[in-house]
Amino acid sequence: MKNFEKKTLKKQQSTKRTALTGALAAGLIMLPGMLGLAPALAQKGERDSSLSYGDLITKTENREVERVELDQADQIARVYLKGRKEGEPPIQVRLLEQNTELINKLKETGVSFGEAPSANSRAALGLLLNLVWILPLVALMLLFLRRSTNASSQAMNFGKTKARFQMEAKTGVKFDDVAGIEEAKEELQEVVTFLKQPEKFTAVGARIPKGVLLVGPPGTGKTLLAKAIAGEAGVPFFSISGSEFVEMFVGVGASRVRDLFKKAKENAPCLIFIDEIDAVGRQRGAGIGGGNDEREQTLNQLLTEMDGFEGNTGIIIIAATNRPDVLDTALLRPGRFDRQVIVDAPDRKGRLEILKVHARNKKVDPSVSLEVIARRTPGFTGADLANLLNEAAILTARRRKEAITQLEIDDAIDRLTIGLTLNPLLDSKKKRLIAYHEVGHALLSTLLENADPLNKVTIIPRSGGVGGFSQQILNEEMIDSGLYTKAWLHDNITMTLGGKAAEVEVFGESEVTGGASNDLKVVTNLARKMVTMYGMSELGLVALESQSSDVFLGRDWMNRSEYSEEMATKIDRQVRAMAVSCYKEARRIINENRALVDRLVDLLVEQETIEGEQFRKIVAEYTQLPAKQQLVVSG
Repeated sequence: MKNFEKKTLKKQQSTKRTALTGALAAGLIMLPGMLGLAPALAQKGERDSSLSYGDLITKTENREVERVELDQADQIARVYLKGRKEGEPPIQVRLLEQNTELINKLKETGVSFGEAPSANSRAALGLLLNLVWILPLVALMLLFLRRSTNASSQAMNFGKTKARFQMEAKTGVKFDDVAGIEEAKEELQEVVTFLKQPEKFTAVGARIPKGVLLVGPPGTGKTLLAKAIAGEAGVPFFSISGSEFVEMFVGVGASRVRDLFKKAKENAPCLIFIDEIDAVGRQRGAGIGGGNDEREQTLNQLLTEMDGFEGNTGIIIIAATNRPDVLDTALLRPGRFDRQVIVDAPDRKGRLEILKVHARNKKVDPSVSLEVIARRTPGFTGADLANLLNEAAILTARRRKEAITQLEIDDAIDRLTIGLTLNPLLDSKKKRLIAYHEVGHALLSTLLENADPLNKVTIIPRSGGVGGFSQQILNEEMIDSGLYTKAWLHDNITMTLGGKAAEVEVFGESEVTGGASNDLKVVTNLARKMVTMYGMSELGLVALESQSSDVFLGRDWMNRSEYSEEMATKIDRQVRAMAVSCYKEARRIINENRALVDRLVDLLVEQETIEGEQFRKIVAEYTQLPAKQQLVVSG
């Protein structure tokens, strides 16, 4: 840093010398004009006086004068006689104090005359023009000096923290504006209460956590929660991103951490919010060949400041990340981040509350049911729901409607989950083939006992190569908990193979297309998990595989086999046998209901979209629905 500062000072001195030299040269150039030398040169060509005042009056009476210029400041008249040669200077005549007689004679004889600029006025004009050039020069010199000063100040403040500081954070966000994550709000309410009423906790010997780590997927509201805490607490608030600590220069990150906590101690009690802390808090020594030394030095300084030899009383740190698995274990221990608050995707009730918050400033038709939207959007985060209503509002404006209706909501959901709507296909063989494929999925989804009920089936193509789709109403409780039953997995595999089964039953093996390629990937993934992870096969209750870790996390960078080659062969056989069994069952159901399949395909080709309620009513006319599907129809 010392060499850097010396180079910076030398550069400043050179810049100042250049600016002063330029200013001196410009001053020398303008000096003659400022001293009035230019007007003197202009007067050099004028001829000495050879006429008296009386002679001028006589020549005027004799009409020998062509034009007269009167210079009242110098008491001189410049006389242009008739018949003078081209380029000949005028004759100067000394005037009297009062020149009434001369002016009357000039008027009588019709000689043109007027006021002429004096030498003093020309000098003043030259000085004014010179000043016009001086002002930009002075402004340029000041700009150079300012830039050199800023450069020196930046060099001295390079290790200062970039945290945004507010004495009282007025974020405009309160806990009432945060919905769908009630458990996280309750835990963070303790932090706000401690900052406002610390005696409530210290009276019973309680100690507030030094650090709170907000963990959750992207878009669940971690940063929004931090804004709400800052808005509720009313204490000094520092906010910074984890990436702002790390620079290409060694030691800068650690210096910024020290400066941040120094300022925080001066304003204690206060809050520090570090967004995306995984940018600086990744596990040390991770990856092939070690980690980044500068980042690890920054992390070491952060660990020391949070809980080192000297304590930080009154400083509460709140950090957010969506990758807690990559954080260093020393950062997560009690005393640094004592508490981890899970900010997960909201459930149905939480999504309903979030929709109510985002629907406040939008014109929504009274017929729109937010409860139905919440039921149809499992897995959506708060950011996804906000984007959903915004897309619906854009569609409403494009269609020139006054309020958002259920149609715009449905189109927005399909647009976000599947893709943009393309032009419908013409009535051709390709259109009917896609219709049979999608009806195969939809019919099995309706007839299987443990499958999720159908929401709608359509053959309107979407962007991304989607020719059509069959959409189900997912079992939210099962998906959120991850507790999949064997019967649900089996029926889900069978339903996924329904499209290929319908193609084979109707068009034959030779006419089968590659449209089921993605279906086969889903089937293989589910069947392999049933065999190797869930213990739902003949191999018994053994876990043969686990979730693999990425190389850069510092875990095993070589994929280690957890079973023998003989066991791998048995796994492959079990996966194939499970897929073949479900495929045979799907073909059997399609074959037994061939007339129903043809009826549904004709209707789908005509309408291009069939809602789940209409689909189930048609199926009920031909066959007996399972008990679950009957409840959906009646409900």
